[in-house]
Amino acid sequence: MPHPDEALVRRLVGELTDPNTGQPMAAIRAVGVDGDRVSVDLQLGYPAAGHIAVVEARVRDALLADPSIAAASVSVAWRVHSHKVQGQLAPLPGVKNIIAVASGKGGVGKSTVSVNLALALAAEGASVAILDADIYGPSQPRMLGLSGKPGSPDGKSITPMRAHGLQAMSIGVLVDEDAPMIWRGPMVTQALMQLLTDTRWEAVDYLIIDLPPGTGDIQLTLSQKVPVSGAVIVTTPQDIALLDARKALKMFEKVGIPTLGIVENMSTHICSNCGHEEHIFGAGGGARMAADYGVPLLGDIPLDIRIREQADGGVPTVVAEPDGDLTARYRAIARRMAGALSLTARNKAIAFPSIVVQNT
Repeated sequence: MPHPDEALVRRLVGELTDPNTGQPMAAIRAVGVDGDRVSVDLQLGYPAAGHIAVVEARVRDALLADPSIAAASVSVAWRVHSHKVQGQLAPLPGVKNIIAVASGKGGVGKSTVSVNLALALAAEGASVAILDADIYGPSQPRMLGLSGKPGSPDGKSITPMRAHGLQAMSIGVLVDEDAPMIWRGPMVTQALMQLLTDTRWEAVDYLIIDLPPGTGDIQLTLSQKVPVSGAVIVTTPQDIALLDARKALKMFEKVGIPTLGIVENMSTHICSNCGHEEHIFGAGGGARMAADYGVPLLGDIPLDIRIREQADGGVPTVVAEPDGDLTARYRAIARRMAGALSLTARNKAIAFPSIVVQNT
């Protein structure tokens, strides 16, 4: 029987599909062939600490299924790149990618999804930050259990707060929790930009921006001035929520920000007493919207009392139950979201340092 060659190994690996991207499994960095023994080094474009073993096993099984291969060694790594943003905007210093989480409508659990997706990306190995862009009703300080005020090393910039491995910033940590923000639109947008640009973000792979509902001043400012790599739309299955979610998706489409996918929150209700699951808000709404606009349905999250209790207690689900079923859903959605972003064009603006030649 002939021995395998590099072309065979590349073909076998190339025939596999990555469930997080729908594309070929991963970029092949190196292939080794020694008689009937082969080795493959792969690199994913998204954080996947909880998925690497699965990828390695699938690739190894595919290689060993070929009769000419007696042994296979598979190594999988991942790397997060900076991806293209809208217009001519420059990347934010210290941040590779900004992902906006929007809903168009209030009351769909967008902030809870935002914080758990941020924590899920961190659990997958990424460096993650979250910005609470809801100036009027900030909720991230409560959900992350933040207390105290952020520091300022120079009197101008702000050191981000830290909780559960995340860097975090919110107007809620700068004012009293019960203080009303009686501000007009220009003040709100100025405050958002200051929170974003004056915070000393440190080597962030993904900055999640938890947007307020709607398509008003803050959303317009974000789309025009903030270098966003992609957006995620959160909706519930019911038609009234989907109507506004569609508006949010169209807003990002108009300003050239790709929608990475849709998350259907409160997809089903799980009874805390008997465990019975039912579609109290309707069924399939997120899937229909995803199909209509040609974007991925990243996943669905049930209406579960644990999610609310844990967020209210300052220890969101991904941290409170790291090995639980709900966390597995959030981590799968986070991998698909980051996987979708990995397929977009890279941002060349920070690919190489500027080189200046001077005569001395």
